[in-house]
Amino acid sequence: MFKKAGIDGFLAAIIVVIFLAYIYPQAGIIRKPVSLDQVGAYGLSLIFFFYGLKLKPRQLISQLSNWRMHLVIQLTTFILFPVAALVIKPLFNETSFYSWLGIYYLCALPSTVSSSVVMVSIAGGNLPSAIFNASISTFLGVFITPLWMLPLLDQGAGDIDSAGIMLKLTAQVIVPVVLGLLLNARLGRFADQYKVQLRYFDQSVILLIIYTAFCHSFYEKAFDGFSLADLVKLSAGMTFLFYAVYYLVKWICNRLHFNTEDTITVLFCGSKKSLVHASVMSKVLFPVSPMVSIILLPIMIYHALQLVFVSIIAQKFNRRKKSN
Repeated sequence: MFKKAGIDGFLAAIIVVIFLAYIYPQAGIIRKPVSLDQVGAYGLSLIFFFYGLKLKPRQLISQLSNWRMHLVIQLTTFILFPVAALVIKPLFNETSFYSWLGIYYLCALPSTVSSSVVMVSIAGGNLPSAIFNASISTFLGVFITPLWMLPLLDQGAGDIDSAGIMLKLTAQVIVPVVLGLLLNARLGRFADQYKVQLRYFDQSVILLIIYTAFCHSFYEKAFDGFSLADLVKLSAGMTFLFYAVYYLVKWICNRLHFNTEDTITVLFCGSKKSLVHASVMSKVLFPVSPMVSIILLPIMIYHALQLVFVSIIAQKFNRRKKSN
């Protein structure tokens, strides 16, 4: 129904759970009989296990020869974006530290998987390379995102236990991913057979995590300092970030003489960021506090905007391909 109306159902669900958190935040705070925070923690471990289960070692290895394209995508995702966030840091003061931290967290995240692959397919790009890079980006993000974040978390809040975070990260994220990867040969068919159901499971856990994060925020009145003007400015900033990276990467592809298919793959995989990864990793990187939803706000806005922008761009590439 949402698709027929031109509305992304997952984004609509996010809006609904945020509204539910606003009208009844107590549900995300209570610990008995069930703590929703704990349910979300177990859920995210399962999500990363299934990520590992979906990775096909042979398919990943077969794409290694196109190393220049892969290098541009991963450097864009994990170097260009974070450096851009560091460049704009002087524009933020101490009172807006968590707003900038949210932008920086967005920039440190890996690329999306499903939407990147779908959009590359629509635009007529290099689909196997898109699958390869989206999968590798998710896997690398498990390690690289925390490496970018931990020094700044220490700087912004000295009471954060980096060793404890890394231990929790290993137990909840790295171990499940590696375990899933090792079991791919035996259980990979299960992941392929039930990929639709697993996607719904991923989204359900993400919605739960977002709900509990906003419950804490509304309960502690964390958004009292935000105005409509602030949200408009943040949306404008996310729009500028997307197109700045998009056109810079397009220029790099032209300089390296990439063909059209590879250029499409670089543009779509390199410019996108994963709300899934942001939501689940936030449970590990950040302590339970009202600031979590503020940190997640930039990626939520960027996620919505990137779906709109990339959909329009993909359709243009598709029409151009048909006309040729």
